[in-house]
Amino acid sequence: MLRWRVSKPALVSLLFVQGLTVVLLYGLYSGPGLQSSPLSEGKVHVLLLSSWRSGSSFLGQVFNQHPDVFYLMEPAWHVWMTINQAGARPLRMAVRDTIRSIFQCDMSVMDSYIRKPQNISNLFMWSHSRALCSPPACFQTPRTEISKEQDCKKNCGKSDLKLAEAACRTYSHVVLKEVRFFELESLYPLLQDPTLDVRIIHLVRDPRAVLRSRERSFRALVKDSNIVLEQANIPDEDKPYHVLQEICRSHVQIYETAALKPPDFLRGRYKMIRYEDLVHNTMDEIEAMYEFVGLEMTETLQEWIYRITHGKGQGTKKEAFDITSRNAEDVSLAWRTALPFEKVQRIQNVCKGAMSLLGYITVDSEKEQKMIGLDLMKPRENYKFSWLPSNSSTPGKL
Repeated sequence: MLRWRVSKPALVSLLFVQGLTVVLLYGLYSGPGLQSSPLSEGKVHVLLLSSWRSGSSFLGQVFNQHPDVFYLMEPAWHVWMTINQAGARPLRMAVRDTIRSIFQCDMSVMDSYIRKPQNISNLFMWSHSRALCSPPACFQTPRTEISKEQDCKKNCGKSDLKLAEAACRTYSHVVLKEVRFFELESLYPLLQDPTLDVRIIHLVRDPRAVLRSRERSFRALVKDSNIVLEQANIPDEDKPYHVLQEICRSHVQIYETAALKPPDFLRGRYKMIRYEDLVHNTMDEIEAMYEFVGLEMTETLQEWIYRITHGKGQGTKKEAFDITSRNAEDVSLAWRTALPFEKVQRIQNVCKGAMSLLGYITVDSEKEQKMIGLDLMKPRENYKFSWLPSNSSTPGKL
């Protein structure tokens, strides 16, 4: 039997070389400053932050239909509808923890909120998610094609949540749309989590247009509105204005937190966009958002976006969250002929600060309101703010 004899100096040299190799390989695959964690896999976590009836469902679909995106619409709906609390503030930690788990592709967080059997059809607006209707969750829609909600409902609803988890892990981007955050501070633990690469896109809309849209979707928003108002005893005719006042306050708080001395971990993570800019200059705005989070436009998406924003519809759909082909710019201006001037005045009073900060111009008369050719938007350079990534080619490395 042969025996090898290795001198002590040679053994020390061998161990040194092995150790150096491990260090070099770790640095190669982990990247500078990264630990061995899901972040090293390059997954980007995008939070579309907005409020009800602000165009967030359309924005969500712009990301949902991208072949690299796993998208869910308002998972925090389950928290608000399940936990019996008096207001939004007591619920915000449960909402944040739900967001964190789904960002990590862990659907077990839904155990407390949905009934058994835990099929994907129990998730709020699940059929609006192409990823839940594409392999491996369901084989209805190839990833490179635009999903159709009715086909998803017909063929994919019985898939188990474990398949949603499996699907989530195969995408480079996890995108969640939420309307139930009223400040950024509760999101700080997510932004500081080394296993997450969180980007926040903050969508705002003219509160006068929001009021008109909320009036047409009143029944779908009753419970949410009561939670926003912390079940306060407010006359029904005044509730819409109180809700919008809270929403406007939240937009101001979020924007000012990001724009005025933000913490270092927020740099490179926040971008604000106005809905009106999105529908007026659609492709440029979407491509800028894609670049912000590290996605690329596809020809299929370009065609779909054009069709969905250049239809003949005027937004007269019955379902509050449906996305249908319509003239998006006309819809964004509909409040100017549909709302009584008295309501416009009241909204301008309760949201004056937010409108000024975000670049919306008030009207002083019904005549001004109905002059469609009169631009009520300040130029974007007068309000625009975002912390852009220091290196757009390597999203998430700050």
